[in-house]
Amino acid sequence: MRPLTRRQLLSLGAIGAGATAAGGAGLWLTTGTGSGYTGGQGLTQPQMLASRDRVLELDLTAAPARIRIGGREANVQAFNGSLPGPTLRVRAGDTIRVRMRNGLQAPTNLHVHGLHVSPQANSDNPFVSIDPGGSFDYEFTLPADHPPGTYWYHPHRHGHVADQVAAGLYGAIVVEDPDPVPVTRERVMVVSDLSLDADGNLTEVTQMQQMMGREGQIVLVNGQLRPQLRAAPGERERWRIINACPSRYLRLALDGQQVQLLSRDLGRLPVPEDVTEVVLAPGNRVELLVNTRDGSSTLTAAPVDRGNMNTMMGGTTSGNNQSGAGPAELLTLAVTGNAGTAPGPVPQGRPLRDLRNEPVTATRTLNFAMGMNATMDGITGRGMGGGPGSMMAFTINGRKFDPERLDETAAAGTVEEWTLTNSSPMDHPVHLHVWPMQVIHDGDRNITEPRWQDVVNVPARGQVKVRVAFEDFPGRTVIHCHILDHEDQGMMATVQAR
Repeated sequence: MRPLTRRQLLSLGAIGAGATAAGGAGLWLTTGTGSGYTGGQGLTQPQMLASRDRVLELDLTAAPARIRIGGREANVQAFNGSLPGPTLRVRAGDTIRVRMRNGLQAPTNLHVHGLHVSPQANSDNPFVSIDPGGSFDYEFTLPADHPPGTYWYHPHRHGHVADQVAAGLYGAIVVEDPDPVPVTRERVMVVSDLSLDADGNLTEVTQMQQMMGREGQIVLVNGQLRPQLRAAPGERERWRIINACPSRYLRLALDGQQVQLLSRDLGRLPVPEDVTEVVLAPGNRVELLVNTRDGSSTLTAAPVDRGNMNTMMGGTTSGNNQSGAGPAELLTLAVTGNAGTAPGPVPQGRPLRDLRNEPVTATRTLNFAMGMNATMDGITGRGMGGGPGSMMAFTINGRKFDPERLDETAAAGTVEEWTLTNSSPMDHPVHLHVWPMQVIHDGDRNITEPRWQDVVNVPARGQVKVRVAFEDFPGRTVIHCHILDHEDQGMMATVQAR
């Protein structure tokens, strides 16, 4: 496939020091194929649970599970025994009620990533903690004008997030589009990675992997290795793709097919954009329209350079660098047979709100940093992670996360402009719970059209400027790096609207 144009990269928020093709300093821990695994089965869809009479009620149990991955038995953790968990399908204005049970040996909770719902009480409250053997009743009510799109859910108990997501605890949420797009079929694709030992058990993560952000040995789609899809020529498919990897960036390309970007993170673009590649930071989602053509095509994830620790580690490359690794093959699409019936035209999406036309009541700067504890707080330790006795600190505005401390306060009902800066040598994908962000400047580039995301990549030594409308819900939540090891080690802050 021809490379992505600069204009397309800009539209995706993927250009910059931290989202370029892998070079000498690129982090790509594996090729994603794994050793001794087999693939090639038909792609399966997760169980789908849909709302009825404006309510979706379900039981969701997080527990160890033994499943088959790539032809081998694997011991993972999963929601309701499946990898990924069930897909929740709702509409704007619906209520989701979840009885969450903890069958793990560590505390956990539930975060509905990207949904614009209350952060308080038993809604999307990151400060809830469910002890092993316990349960909690969640209730999430979507506003009547909630943006359609592809969202997801996963644990968010601080200190355990990376371990639990890496182990297999995640699932998709679909908020249906009020203006349906005519397609032949729709597919949910949850991309994840994990590492297993020879006995099929999850491998222990090293302190260096935690510092860099772990990347698994194999990359999966819906818990499958290199699954296969079939279609007829002339069809149109809607692919809802979620990057559920704890740290891995995905540069996706599908050779031989016409691909259009329909949505990123939330909402819909007014008009689909022709693309040849898309880049997803951890936590990002895209919806693609695939207009099928004869032949066999492969969806690949090419290496992405997200920075390194050279300047912090005495000038030598740190971590398991494999800058020469090729793209990981995620799945194959075989297009054969008689031409299918062409779906109707894609209706124009609703105009996106543009906060650049609205008054700003406050501005603030948040700096995401990594540094040695000895230089930041006088502590000297022996470890390489961010925990007690560690040499490394992961901070926002010079402070590690404290759930009892209030870091940022915004007035409810106002629009603020935030400058997200990154003084570290690695990219940080920044996620704000509850309130999505409109990107208005990416480095020194003005964004000329409304670009809404709930995970915004801030490149190494760079900055991104966003605006946030603190609407609908008062309460306290968090902003953090979505390289989940960095979040667990302190790169998170509290945010309150009141």
